[in-house]
Amino acid sequence: MLSQLSVKNLAVVEALDLSFDAGMSAVTGETGAGKSVLLQALNLALGRRGDSTLVRHGQDKAEVSAVFDVANQEKIQHYLQEQSLEEDEECILRRIISSDGRSKAFVNGINVPLSVLRGVGELLIDMHGQNEHQLLLRADQQRNLLDTYAQSSTACDELNTIVSEHNAISQKIDELSGNQDLKQQQQELLQHQLQELENAALVQEELDTIERDFKASANAANLIEKIAHILNQLEQESGVNTQLLALSNALNQAFEIDEKLAPVAQLLTSAQVQAQESIYELNNYLNGLSFDEQTTAELEARLGELHDLARKHACQITELITVKEGVDTALEAIGGAGISLDDLQQQKDILAQKYHEQAKRLSRSRADKSTLLANLVTEAMQVLGMPGSEFKIDLPKKAQGVHYHGDEGVDFLVRINMGSDFKALKKVASGGELSRISLAISVVSSDSEYTPTLIFDEVDVGISGAVAEVVGKKLKQLSAHYQVICITHLAQVAAFGHQHLRVQKSQNQGNTQTTVTQLSSDERIDEIARILGGATITDNARTAAAEMIRMSR
Repeated sequence: MLSQLSVKNLAVVEALDLSFDAGMSAVTGETGAGKSVLLQALNLALGRRGDSTLVRHGQDKAEVSAVFDVANQEKIQHYLQEQSLEEDEECILRRIISSDGRSKAFVNGINVPLSVLRGVGELLIDMHGQNEHQLLLRADQQRNLLDTYAQSSTACDELNTIVSEHNAISQKIDELSGNQDLKQQQQELLQHQLQELENAALVQEELDTIERDFKASANAANLIEKIAHILNQLEQESGVNTQLLALSNALNQAFEIDEKLAPVAQLLTSAQVQAQESIYELNNYLNGLSFDEQTTAELEARLGELHDLARKHACQITELITVKEGVDTALEAIGGAGISLDDLQQQKDILAQKYHEQAKRLSRSRADKSTLLANLVTEAMQVLGMPGSEFKIDLPKKAQGVHYHGDEGVDFLVRINMGSDFKALKKVASGGELSRISLAISVVSSDSEYTPTLIFDEVDVGISGAVAEVVGKKLKQLSAHYQVICITHLAQVAAFGHQHLRVQKSQNQGNTQTTVTQLSSDERIDEIARILGGATITDNARTAAAEMIRMSR
């Protein structure tokens, strides 16, 4: 439950520290006193939207802290553990809004994203505001109320996840199906290219050497002439090799006389050995070199074929095998698109089956709880001064298919007078009737919530007298199981509070200041008397107020 609320520099509040008790707390004050500031503060602490206009004039920032007792709240503690937030018997929410519009959020002293703060807040407080009278007319709000009461909100969220996945796969299938002609053209082109490359019987060793081999074959006669001339210079009797051998022998003899000639002798000997090796290699080259015009023509034709392929694929001859592998891979990928399409269709069918199973469970849950909720709301409407009225929840079936939020809609229907037809809520309810129906739903549906604190913001607007007293009783009954904070303008409702807080606005040196005071027993009598009788509090009004408080116990 909410145990402490601290506010600094928020709107017309300079500083405020409030303690809240268990049970029912009534919050009253004159119109315009600033009761809404409490809700603004709580909304900020719970992660709702806020902007720089909320910062008190002349200040750098506004700050709100809310302390909650969560000693026995397993669901909240589990959520805090999931978010790696420190959890103990207290949970402290803190929000800072700067005058430049920046915002910071904290849970138990740890800086968190606003979504985390909001997630914690939704588990701590359930707000029923006067704006819900109009929200109640919206189809999505009606569905959310029923799902909340039926405890099927999670099931609906899981269903929507399935629908999102189903729709995403359906879109992929449509995209692939729409590209079948293009895919066929691409497939035929790649098949032609692959066949052409395969017919070329590519071998990497050939690709690496063919240009060199053709050049050598085309110039074989010239090469033979040059190599023969070189060999003649090396091998003749007075040739280079013979001279090197003679010079090396002579230097070796000199080396025997003077060892300092050893390095030179080794170099000359090495030169003679290299010359001899060159003779061997050149002879081997000549033996392998033939002058054959047919071989040259064949090499030229083959090289032309490979050059044509390389030009088509914008690559070097040596890269043709790599290109062939790439074409093969691309063809497999396009061919695999057909398989992928089948796989996608199978996934879509599986998701559709999961959807129908989940949708049936959700439909059963809604059907089971809709009748119970309708009966309870009808009973509450009778008590709230609407005799003969009746509330009903219709679950119209949607067309066959996969739909967000399930296979049925949720429509709230009502008949104000006995014997009249049921009609949509927005078509039959006046403002006062709508407020009472909203209150009936709020009181009844709150029993389904897990949040320990319920806040009612003037949900009693449009009612008075005996009906107001019934509203007070209903709220007090709820306070046996929940902490109830009720902002009200009715004495009959405020009298049922275990705790009474008064909101006041004052002017001080040109500044407007809102304060909130916890009332003593005597102050409480005066406040309720003020609500009953206006600015002038008479003894009769005090007596009536005291009696009203006594009767509410």
